[in-house]
Amino acid sequence: MARARKSRSSKGGVLTHAVLALFALYIALPPLWVLRTSFVPESNAYDLTVLPAFTLDNYKKLLVEDNFWLAYLDSLTAATVSTVLALPLGAMAGYAFARYRTGGQWSRFLILATQMLPPVAIVLPVFTLFRAADLTNSVTGLVVAYAAINLPFLTWIMMGFFEGVPVELEWAAMVDGATVWRAFWKIVMPVALPGLAAAGVLGFILAWNEFLFALVLTGPTTATIPVTLAALQSQNGVQIAEVSAGVVLGVLPLLIASRFIQNYLVRGLTFGAIK
Repeated sequence: MARARKSRSSKGGVLTHAVLALFALYIALPPLWVLRTSFVPESNAYDLTVLPAFTLDNYKKLLVEDNFWLAYLDSLTAATVSTVLALPLGAMAGYAFARYRTGGQWSRFLILATQMLPPVAIVLPVFTLFRAADLTNSVTGLVVAYAAINLPFLTWIMMGFFEGVPVELEWAAMVDGATVWRAFWKIVMPVALPGLAAAGVLGFILAWNEFLFALVLTGPTTATIPVTLAALQSQNGVQIAEVSAGVVLGVLPLLIASRFIQNYLVRGLTFGAIK
């Protein structure tokens, strides 16, 4: 009986691993196919052969002829600077909501409500204001727009992280003579550093992938990666192999950033879940 039970358990484990392997393959196949397509000629992009011919022409054309590196630089500047600007403000606002209930529940709801608005509902008013301020067709305008868009999201994320920090740590610091401001920067912020890193990464990803505001607020010389990739089409249609190469290059910084702060990201996303 024990042997039969062990056999059933072994078969169940094999079946479970087989299902998980199929699911993993289902998830991994699209990005792997994009990677494969980026290294084949345009004429073989839709060929079902795994790797009919290897070439780097797609990357060369993208970087040299299409000046994709300019879009890369614009995206990196806009995403990085906007996150650096919005993250401290979001941290301070989140701390005020978490500790002092500033504005009550209505203020929290208003911050969350700003994320419910579809971007298309506010993109035209934003364009009108930015054109009046001469901020269109510039990376500076993108930085301001992305920082404003990400600020409510980062505030809400950081509010949850700060609610997971024991308030007794601040009380102990204040007993020793620290002010509220000093306790926030010297005690709370180091404890919430994983959450801060996670929020920063998420804010960077949102700014890096944003398309609509970049399409409306930028021009040919300031287009970001999503806008540049959307423009990769000719009279014969979308250049799918070249687009795939651009997607690979566009995802690369996100993979590198996630790899270097993986520990902070995992700790940050679970920070405050258990009190």
